[in-house]
Amino acid sequence: MDLSAAHALRRDLVAWRRQLHANPELAYQEHATSTFVRERLERMGLRPSPPLAGGTGLTCLIEGASDGPTVALRADMDALPIQEAGDVPYASRVPGIAHLCGHDAHTTMLLGAAALLVDRRPPKGHVKLLFQPAEEGGAGAARMIADGALESPPVGAVFGLHVDPNQDVGRLSATPGPATAASDGIDIVVIGEGGHAARPHQAVDAIAVAAQVVTALQQVVSRHTDPLLPLVVTVGRIEGGFARNVIAPSVRMEGTVRSFDPGLRERLPGLLQRAVSGVTQAFGARHEFAYRHGYPSLRNDPALIPTLATVVAEEVGEGNLGVGGPSLGGEDFSFYAERVPGLMARLGVRNEARGIVHPLHHPRFDLDEDALPIGAAVLAGFARRWLAGS
Repeated sequence: MDLSAAHALRRDLVAWRRQLHANPELAYQEHATSTFVRERLERMGLRPSPPLAGGTGLTCLIEGASDGPTVALRADMDALPIQEAGDVPYASRVPGIAHLCGHDAHTTMLLGAAALLVDRRPPKGHVKLLFQPAEEGGAGAARMIADGALESPPVGAVFGLHVDPNQDVGRLSATPGPATAASDGIDIVVIGEGGHAARPHQAVDAIAVAAQVVTALQQVVSRHTDPLLPLVVTVGRIEGGFARNVIAPSVRMEGTVRSFDPGLRERLPGLLQRAVSGVTQAFGARHEFAYRHGYPSLRNDPALIPTLATVVAEEVGEGNLGVGGPSLGGEDFSFYAERVPGLMARLGVRNEARGIVHPLHHPRFDLDEDALPIGAAVLAGFARRWLAGS
């Protein structure tokens, strides 16, 4: 079993994770992180690839005892532009940047899995490690694929873990089929006519029109799409105006659109633009509208879940793998799963007794490091089990 060997690595895993946590880097800036990963892989006797995906991504092939298929294991490496509020000794040393989505743990666990697989190589087939930049909005997975990460040798399946503060340490879950939403963006400019606040009839108030646009976008969700198809439209940023006594000539708005159904996603640009156009025209304003397709919906391959279930039962114990519900969050692991059978599972990192309860992206997010050996063992175990059955 890999878990006992992973527990023997716990001191290293904790040290690696804390080093990464204290020194976070944003998307496509993970140069020190990438160097850290490369050095540890080389110390294991491995030969990482040249830099990929803008210069910070890398792959590494662990060859089995004999030739066979290849399975990929993935970790993301980038941090978030958020100021950490925790007071742990390994807190971020970089102002305004922190690992508050667990990518430091993902990277650590994949390094741990590499150590386990090097120590006891698969009898057949190969394991390709994917250390990826820029999951947080930068579509690093797509750039990894474009740079050949799923080729030479061709990858037959891909597996990854994401830490989950909603589950206790020792628990995992997997969602068959749609697991995360397509994550798209909208940019809107409402163009009115500026004027004096005391004479609104001589102007076109872009702020007043923008308020109606926000309401109309929610009407698209509630009245123009099937309520059985999940959809969220959120306007997350509005900017406009100069002073309290000036009618704003224009307002800029940014938002996100989350959906699962491919057919609905295809219709959304037209539906949303029609709503914006109707409102602005009715109030004598003009508009600019852009719909930006982002990450596709992650669709886990249900055929891979039995492999994970066997590994969790062997390594962690029976009954520790649950069925997770879909999330309207986005995840660029979806790009891999569009190309080859893919599965991303959630790994519990919650510990209420220690106050480790905050959600992902929260300024006080942290994780119970007892999860690190479990994650490393499950990653390595999945690779072994999949190769053995292929």
